Amino acid sequence: MSRGNRSRPAHERTAQERENDRSERERHRAEREGLETPVQPEPVSEPIDPVQADPPHAPEVVSEPPQTEPVHGADVPEPAAAPVDPEPVAAPEHNEPEPVQAQPEPDIDDRGFEDDLDDDEPEGERDDLEPPPEERPPWEVGGEPDPAPALPAAPPPANLVVGQRMRAPGGRLAGAGSGGRGPRGRGGRSQPGKGHGGRRLTRARGAALLALAAAIVLMWFLVSLFQPFAGSGSGRVIVSIPKGSSSSKIGSILAHDGVVSSGFFFDVRALLVGKRSSLHSGRFQLKRDMSYSAAIDALSKPPPRVIAVKVVIPEGYTRRQIADLVDEDALTGSYLAATKRSRVLDPAHYGAPASTHDLEGFLFPATYDLSAGAPVKRLVDEQLTAFHQRFSAADRRRARALGVTPYQLLTVASMIEREAQTDHDRPLIAAVIYNRLREGIPLGIDATTYYAVELQKGIATYTGELTESQLKIDSPYNTRTHKGLPPTPISNPGEASINAAAHPAHVHYLYYVAGADGCGEQAFSDTYAQFQKNVAAYQAAVKKNGGHPPKCKKK
Repeated sequence: MSRGNRSRPAHERTAQERENDRSERERHRAEREGLETPVQPEPVSEPIDPVQADPPHAPEVVSEPPQTEPVHGADVPEPAAAPVDPEPVAAPEHNEPEPVQAQPEPDIDDRGFEDDLDDDEPEGERDDLEPPPEERPPWEVGGEPDPAPALPAAPPPANLVVGQRMRAPGGRLAGAGSGGRGPRGRGGRSQPGKGHGGRRLTRARGAALLALAAAIVLMWFLVSLFQPFAGSGSGRVIVSIPKGSSSSKIGSILAHDGVVSSGFFFDVRALLVGKRSSLHSGRFQLKRDMSYSAAIDALSKPPPRVIAVKVVIPEGYTRRQIADLVDEDALTGSYLAATKRSRVLDPAHYGAPASTHDLEGFLFPATYDLSAGAPVKRLVDEQLTAFHQRFSAADRRRARALGVTPYQLLTVASMIEREAQTDHDRPLIAAVIYNRLREGIPLGIDATTYYAVELQKGIATYTGELTESQLKIDSPYNTRTHKGLPPTPISNPGEASINAAAHPAHVHYLYYVAGADGCGEQAFSDTYAQFQKNVAAYQAAVKKNGGHPPKCKKK
C-alpha cells in the first residue's frame, strides 16, 4: 500500500509528538554522518510565548519558564497554539480556504503525502524519505544547530486530493498532455460549413446519377421486353421443339435459330401473358426476327402435321455447302455421311477410279420438294436420280469423242461451273481446258486451288484472296503445280455446264483472265503476250477502283 493511501490510526498524535519524532530522526542522521548531535528541543505542553526560549526537558512542566532574549537577525516563529476542539464553522463562499484551527495538522511531506509512519519502523527504511542536504533547514547544515521551535504545518490547498491529480478550473486534468486537440483533429474543432455543403452536393449529384442510370436501365428493359418497333419477321425457319421442353428451353432454341433476339425476354413475356405452360412441342415453320408476342402466338397453337419445304441447291455448290443448306431446312440425318455411297448410282459406271471416296459431282443441283423432318437420304436419292436423267447416253458418247471418260467430262463441267459467270463464256472456257490438256500445259485454274484450301481447312467455302503459299499448296487439286485434271470434280455442275463440257467452242484459246470492264466476261487470248496485256488492263482497273474489282457500267 502506498503512503498516500494508508488509513489514519485511531489515535491522533500531537504536534509536539511529531516534532519529537523528527528531532530523533535528525539526531540519528547526524550521528551517521559524523555531525554533532543537535540539541533536543524540550516538549511543550502549553503555548509558548514567542519571546521565550524552549524550557529544558523535564518530567514536569515549569510553571514560570525562564525569560530568554530573542534571537536577532531571524524571524521568531509564532508559538504553537494549544490543541483545542474545533468549533463548527460555516462553509466559506467562493471556495476561499478555511481558517487554520489551533489543532494538530497532519505532517505533509514535500510530495504531498501525509507523514504518518509508525515510530516503531526501522530508521534505516526512512533515510530515502529525507530531503537532500541543500533542502534541509538552515539549522541542520554545518555547525552546531540552533534549537528551532516547532512550526505548525501549512494547510494543504483546498482542492488537493491526496493520491489524485489536481484538476484545472475548467474541469480538465492539468497537464493531461492532450495538446488541446479534440476528437476532430487540431483544436478539437470541425471544418467550416463549406466542407459539409460540398459533401451534401456530392451526395446529391451521386443520387441523381444513380436515379438517371436506374431510369435508363428500366427503359431499356421495357423496350427489350415489349419490342414496340418489332415486326412479324421475314424468311423461313423450321424449328423443332422437343417434347416436354420448358419455356426457358424453348426460348433458347428460338434464339439459337434466329427466330427471337433473346431467350430470356421470351420466357419473361410468356410469363407475363400466362402462356408458359401453353406452348406446344413439335416442328414449326417460323420466321427470322419475330417479335416475342408473334412467336408465342405461333407456338400456342398445335404444330401442323406436315410442313412442306423446298430445298433449293444452287449450281456449283460442293457437298459441304449443300450440307449447311440441309441443316437449315430441318432434314434429319447427316448429309455428308449420306453422300459417301448410294445404291442409286455407282461412280465406277462413269469411269471414276476405284479410289473415289464420295459422290461429289453427281449431286445434281435443283429445287426439291420435301417435308420438314424428312431424312437426308431421300434428298440424296432424288439428286442422283436427277443427274442420271440429265447426263444422258449422248453425253457419254461425246466424252469418248473428246478423249475423256464421262467422269472426266463431269470434272471439266465442275471447273466450268466455278469459273464461268456468263453462259457465253462456258464453251470458251471448256475449249481452253481441252486445248491445254492436249498440249500438256498445266491448267492453272484458281477454282481448283480454292477447293484444295477448303479441303485442307475443312470448311465449306473459302472467299479470301489466295496467298503465295496457297498457290503453291501441295495438293493434287493444285492445277498450277500438277498437270492434267484434278482427281475428282470440284463442285456439282448444272445442266448448262455439262452441255458446255460436252460441246466446247472451236477456238485456239489457251489463256483467259477477268475482263477489265467488270461485267463478268473473261478476256481470252491464244498467245502469252496478249494474255499479259489483258492482265495489265485488269490490274489497272482494280487500282483505279481503289484496290477493288472493277464495277460493270453496262446497263
